[in-house]
Amino acid sequence: MNVKKAIIPAAGLGTRFLPATKSMPKEMLPIIDTPVFQYVVEEAIESGIEDIIIITGRGKRAIEDYFDDSPELEMHLAKKHNTDLLKLVRDISSLVDIHYIRQKEPLGLGDAILRAEKHIGNEPFAVLLGDDIIVNDKPCTAQLIENFDKYGRSTIAVEEVPYEKLSSYGIIKGKLFDDSLYVLEDIVEKPAPEDAPSKIGAIGRYVFTPEIFDCIKAAGKGVGNEVQLTDGIRLLNESQTIYAYEFKGTRYDTGDKLGYVKAIVDFALRNDFLRDDVLEYLKLVTASETSLE
Repeated sequence: MNVKKAIIPAAGLGTRFLPATKSMPKEMLPIIDTPVFQYVVEEAIESGIEDIIIITGRGKRAIEDYFDDSPELEMHLAKKHNTDLLKLVRDISSLVDIHYIRQKEPLGLGDAILRAEKHIGNEPFAVLLGDDIIVNDKPCTAQLIENFDKYGRSTIAVEEVPYEKLSSYGIIKGKLFDDSLYVLEDIVEKPAPEDAPSKIGAIGRYVFTPEIFDCIKAAGKGVGNEVQLTDGIRLLNESQTIYAYEFKGTRYDTGDKLGYVKAIVDFALRNDFLRDDVLEYLKLVTASETSLE
């Protein structure tokens, strides 16, 4: 069965970016002129996803408004004959079928995914976390779907994680099966670095068989008294083979302040209109810092 549905959890409180996220969803923080969340939605679409379920929470209405029609803005742009911007705004609201489900309390990633169970039904589906932007000619989710189509098993995206960051990820133990593909043996949620089974961590992209829902429910609450997706993956792994795939591409963790800044700089350097000016500015800053040493 083809993977045509995706869940994008977006109910987190965004405490690492307070006070900005007191009134703005962290997913709507801009990378220059485009919200982080749009890059995630576009990755899903470019991977063949036709149906997106966004899990929202209190204070996330800006996400719904962003992907909705904007008659007043469109009328204003039409009157100004600004056809390029008008097309851009209209394209955003017609990207894909999007549905919204409210997670009433922030009870963890596993709980957020469970909110979409009725909509997913008995189909395989993708999960994309809104914090991660992944840049590659072939989208990360498309890479996972390609592996799912080949082997018919749940597949999670992984990459090597710096030692000091191991306690922020689900860390896998796996056996290399094919090029960049591991058979999952275990996964541990946010271990102390000295207890981690490897340096390979799960990042925010997954493709699951629908059995994951029952496993999440059976696992119950875990670390932080929240419903952890990692615990559901461990249970699913007892009855089905799960693969971990070292994806191709560059990941920006925009939920981390340094990762967010790196994304802005790199995307600016890829922008034909900004590249030269940004490079010149970076040279000036570097020269200034050097002179102060």
